Amino acid sequence: MMSQKIVGIDPVNPESDIIAKAGKIIQNNGIVIFPAKCLYGVAADALNEKAVQKVFNLKKRPLNNPILVLIPDRDMLQDLVTTISKPAKKMMDAFWPGNLTLVFEAKDNIPQLLTAGTGKIGVRIPAHPVAKALVEYVGFPITGTSANLSGQNGCSRIDQLVPSIIEHADLVLDAGVLKGGTGSTIVDVTALSFNIIREGEVSVHRINETLTG
Repeated sequence: MMSQKIVGIDPVNPESDIIAKAGKIIQNNGIVIFPAKCLYGVAADALNEKAVQKVFNLKKRPLNNPILVLIPDRDMLQDLVTTISKPAKKMMDAFWPGNLTLVFEAKDNIPQLLTAGTGKIGVRIPAHPVAKALVEYVGFPITGTSANLSGQNGCSRIDQLVPSIIEHADLVLDAGVLKGGTGSTIVDVTALSFNIIREGEVSVHRINETLTG
């Protein structure tokens, strides 16, 4: 049964019918495992509390750990965040779409569950063709957290996924072996000075160069 949920997808030119199938599942509060640039992720409607709860349950994630979201373009940012600082704009110009997650002050309409009560939301525009096509199809923010049990390593191949994750997902998009690594760099841009929460694909050095350049 589980293998029927796993569907191969072209990592460079994702088939539109498969994207539509996955997109409709997300629009109906379902869960899709999808490829991002480094690791596989868990996609659900980020603005629907029920869907977000499913993601927490699937990952056995502590409720005090916020979940980042993926958006199709920068226009959508104004629906999610209160302010966009100059450093944030510079970093978006330099690194979006790509492996940089920026943490902003969240607007009041964002589910508390998603922000884990922090009042902040992490956002990025994905570079991987499948992730990009998926978020463009649904037209709203989707969760972009990695497809692993909380505290365990991320998965760069479908056969690394924990069986319970596949079991709880409605569809798994298999784009083959991904790059692997640490995932996105996470930068908090809510204060005047920025704060690097996690160094990932984008180095601290490159961020500093971008902001001083």
